[in-house]
Amino acid sequence: METNRILKLSAYAGRIILENGGETYRVEETICRICAAFEIKEADSFVTPTGMMISVTDDSGHTATLIKRINSRTVNLEKISKVNDLSRLIMTKTLTLDFAENELEKIDSTNHYSKNIQILAAASAAGFFTLLFGGTLKDFFVAFIIGSLIKILSIKLNKIQINQFFINIIGGALAALSALICVSFNFADQSDKIIIGSIMLLVPGLAITNAIRDTLEGDLVSGVSRAIEALFIAGAIAVGTGVILKLWLLNFGGVN
Repeated sequence: METNRILKLSAYAGRIILENGGETYRVEETICRICAAFEIKEADSFVTPTGMMISVTDDSGHTATLIKRINSRTVNLEKISKVNDLSRLIMTKTLTLDFAENELEKIDSTNHYSKNIQILAAASAAGFFTLLFGGTLKDFFVAFIIGSLIKILSIKLNKIQINQFFINIIGGALAALSALICVSFNFADQSDKIIIGSIMLLVPGLAITNAIRDTLEGDLVSGVSRAIEALFIAGAIAVGTGVILKLWLLNFGGVN
C-alpha cells in the first residue's frame, strides 16, 4: 500500500508539470526524485507529452506500474515551479506522504489569473508587439483591441473543447480580417504590422522551446512530437491568416 501511494504521488506531481507546459525530462526527473526520497529501491518512467508510464520496485521486490493519460495541456509556469520546489523539499527534509499529497492538491487547485487579467495581458502584448515591429500609435490601439478579441475567442472555444488547431485558424483569420477592415476605414495605418503583432499571441513559443530542450536531453520521441505540434500550430495560423488575405485581395484588389 505504501509503495502504491508513493507511485500515485509521483505520478500526480508529474501530471501537474506535464499538463502545465513542463518538459518531459523534468517530469521524469521529478518522479524519480520523489520515489528516491521515499526510499523506493528502483523507479523508472517513460513520459511523452500525452502520457506517462511509471514502474517502481520496493525493497521486498514488489513491482507496481501505473499508466497515466494526459488529456489537457495549458501553460502555468507557477505550478511547475511549485512542484519543483516541493520535490526538492521532499529530498532535503523528512516529509510525510500525507503532507506531500496535501501540498500537491493545493498546487493543483491553484487558480489561474482571472479572465479579465488574461484578456488585458493578451491585448497589451499584441499592442506592444505591433509597436515593436514598427507600427504606429493608431496600429497599437487596433492591435490592442484585436488581441483582446483573440483571447476572448480562445477562452470561449476552449470552454467548449474545440481543437487547438481550429482555434489557431480562427484566431489568425480574426486578426487578419480585423486589421484589414480597420485600415480600410483609416482607423489604422499598417495592416501587416497589426497582423504580425496580433498573431504573436498564437505563436507556439513554448512548444518550440520544449521540443529543443527535450531533444537536447535525449528524449527524442517527445522532442519530435512537440516539434510537429508546433509546426501544425504555425500552419494553422498561416492558413487562417492566408485565406483572409487571399479573399481580400481577390475582392478588394490589395492590402496596405
